[in-house]
Amino acid sequence: MNNRSTEIARITYQALDEKKAEDIKVIGIGDITIIADYFVIANGTSTTQVKALADYLEKELSEQGITPLRIEGYSSANWILLDYGSVIAHVFYKETREFYNLERLWKDGQYLQLTDFIDPEEI
Repeated sequence: MNNRSTEIARITYQALDEKKAEDIKVIGIGDITIIADYFVIANGTSTTQVKALADYLEKELSEQGITPLRIEGYSSANWILLDYGSVIAHVFYKETREFYNLERLWKDGQYLQLTDFIDPEEI
């Protein structure tokens, strides 16, 4: 996995954490698929929060010159997918996340620790 992917995943994690996303998981999938290097999965407690999380994430990455290749699911806000090529962010409404359970589907991926993505002084 390249440094650019890791940096996008780190910014994604931090942006979601800053806006109080719940249960943020970063899964390294580059060794098991060609679709991306990382999935970042998080959820909000309402569709309003899900949209706010996606909006904030898009803003934070765009400030770094990183724009999504596509965004899916924004209108329903049950599952918003932001595709950044090497990093795909999945922002779920809590019940939708439980239903689809992506973590189970990608259980062979490498689950990365919080300390891999934020400055230890921020913990």
